[in-house]
Amino acid sequence: MAKTLIILESPTKSKTFEKVLGKKDFRILASKGHVIDLPKSKLGIDLEKNFEPQFVTIRGKAKVLKELKEAAKSVDRVLLATDPDREGEAIAWHLYQQLLPVQPEVHRILLNEITKEAIQKAVQNPVAVDRNKVEAQQARRVLDRLVGYQISPVLWKVFYYGLSAGRVQSVALRLIVEREREREAFIPVEYWSLEADLKAPSGEILESKLNQWEGKKAEISDEASMKEILDHLEGKSYQISKVEKKERKRSPEPPHITSTLQREASSRLSYNAKRTMVIAQQLYEGIEIGDEGAEGLITYMRTDSVRVSDSAREEHRQYVQQHFGKDYLPSKDRHFKSKKSAQDAHEAIRPTSAERSPESLKSRLSKEQLAVYTLIWNRFMASLMSDARFEATRVDIEAGKALFRVTGNRLVFDGFRRVSTGKDQEKLLPEMKEGDLLDLEKLHPKQHFTEPSPRYSEASLIKELEEKGIGRPSTYATIVSTIQSRDYLALDDNRRFFPTELGSSVWTFLDRGFPTLFEVGFTASMEEELDKVEVGEEPWTEVVEHLYTPLKNSIEGVEERIEEIRADLREMTEIECEKCQSPMLKTWGRNGRFLACSKWPDCKFSRPIEDPDPAGDQKCPECDSGMFIRRGRFGRFAACERYPDCKGTSSLEIGVPCPREECKGGQIVEKRSKRGRIFFGCNKYPECDYASWNRPVPEPCPDCESMVVEKSSKAKGNFRQCTVCKLEIPY
Repeated sequence: MAKTLIILESPTKSKTFEKVLGKKDFRILASKGHVIDLPKSKLGIDLEKNFEPQFVTIRGKAKVLKELKEAAKSVDRVLLATDPDREGEAIAWHLYQQLLPVQPEVHRILLNEITKEAIQKAVQNPVAVDRNKVEAQQARRVLDRLVGYQISPVLWKVFYYGLSAGRVQSVALRLIVEREREREAFIPVEYWSLEADLKAPSGEILESKLNQWEGKKAEISDEASMKEILDHLEGKSYQISKVEKKERKRSPEPPHITSTLQREASSRLSYNAKRTMVIAQQLYEGIEIGDEGAEGLITYMRTDSVRVSDSAREEHRQYVQQHFGKDYLPSKDRHFKSKKSAQDAHEAIRPTSAERSPESLKSRLSKEQLAVYTLIWNRFMASLMSDARFEATRVDIEAGKALFRVTGNRLVFDGFRRVSTGKDQEKLLPEMKEGDLLDLEKLHPKQHFTEPSPRYSEASLIKELEEKGIGRPSTYATIVSTIQSRDYLALDDNRRFFPTELGSSVWTFLDRGFPTLFEVGFTASMEEELDKVEVGEEPWTEVVEHLYTPLKNSIEGVEERIEEIRADLREMTEIECEKCQSPMLKTWGRNGRFLACSKWPDCKFSRPIEDPDPAGDQKCPECDSGMFIRRGRFGRFAACERYPDCKGTSSLEIGVPCPREECKGGQIVEKRSKRGRIFFGCNKYPECDYASWNRPVPEPCPDCESMVVEKSSKAKGNFRQCTVCKLEIPY
């Protein structure tokens, strides 16, 4: 009979534990996440008894609890091996309370990595459940429940049933809405730049930029100023006035923490934060790698600390010296400083063994697992290696009152770049000396306009949340995935967030009704208070009281002004109702804004805000009538012109036939992916699986008559390109 029961949070770790501990003396079971939580059907918090949470067994978990209790009776002790964060500690505490009546020996074990050594050490050194950490999680859960369950019903009164407002997610929505409004209010300012193609004595063409004009930084505001400079340069000679060479060093970034891993996976792999964390969880919990069996490949992936253990440093040194040589190790050990708010409970995210290079695991991991593991391994290995050294060259060229500049870099020693995922392109310059004359090939005056701050990508949003102290490593992915799952946001063609009309209006309501609650500074201060609860510096009930007081006052104020707010957001129009001739007003429904009779519910007439445009020659699949372009919660679609008598709908055709020769009669239609991104595919799917992220255009390539698509890049702007011969066709 097993002497010890180990309860894991996830059953996927079981094989790793069984391999290390064996089945004779240990039994391994899993809680499969939380077993106890607040009830879904009501608030579940006693506001009269100091915010006492009224926890209940989660629906479907009674069977799991029963199995765990029966197993606990038949062993000498129970070890709770849930994840080493606030959520894991709360799960451990709830299990402890449930199991203590049937088994007095219930203890906690902590693992930062799922390896043989870590498991054996943890089993030999059990600890007590960290009540401070439990209370920090409980405070967060209560705070989120109070905001969600108190504000959402008010939203329903103003908009429609089903909307919700999250304590932290609403602040993320605020950032996105305010960025969009900033962009809309932005007034572009004109400026010009000047580049010169100059031929060096070696015959090589140098691309130089105007750096100074009349001894000052070149700032060219308009075409007249540019013309003045061009006129001045007419006939001038171009002579090198200074050649400067300096050695520069570049140091590596620290190893990954949760936010940087999510950001790099987003920018390099196009993985959203949730997807990245699911993959990282798999790598942490253990993967079968041949004869070694299941093994955790990385340390715990929810951390904001850049600390690295001494044992990991030693293994890193041995690996680097053996594979790259001692020159790739710095003379002094490199240490990184964690930010002030870092909890430092766990190390940075690193491989559990430096010897397991991505190449060695290529056949053992899925494509996604290998991609994320490579980011982690490369970043960790690079972080403790030597600096990269460059020879930076700067050449100044005088032409009358103008000074042009050329810069270049030559890599002298690659250092950490030997394994870094980020590579800098070298720009080598020919040998030149002061006094050399250069021949002018061509001047390139360019007009520019200042641009507003870009929309947030998932990576830049996570960075902004982290920098402003909103959320913690375990919550970034949830924050982003939650706001994406609502109809408050959409993604543009560059996978950047912009608010929908509903999202913008919801934020307007929240800003007016709860001005303090969703301030960035207030939300960040709440995170700091939760951190204080975790280290025992502040009672959790005081943190909740700090939020509940302004929440309660705001709710009461909003309830008194509900009709006023609703009237402001439901805009009256001069359009007459077709049934009773009363004025129509713009209101909200699940598919966005629409026109409804102001006499509702006495008159229930409604219609779309604008008369829809015809959907070209597209025919209704139900009755063969014409179709109009409509917009729903998932974007544009084609709807029968006879609606509501006929409710036929289909994807919107764009007037381009499917390019596949074997696809007869297929048309390209506009679609939307699960993550909200627009793409274009054949309407005969699944028979034809043609798809493209780039929008096809009706005009074929002038050279080969193949399909042409719209594309965009920072360097080239908007352009069209043939999908076969790659001919670029300007607008």
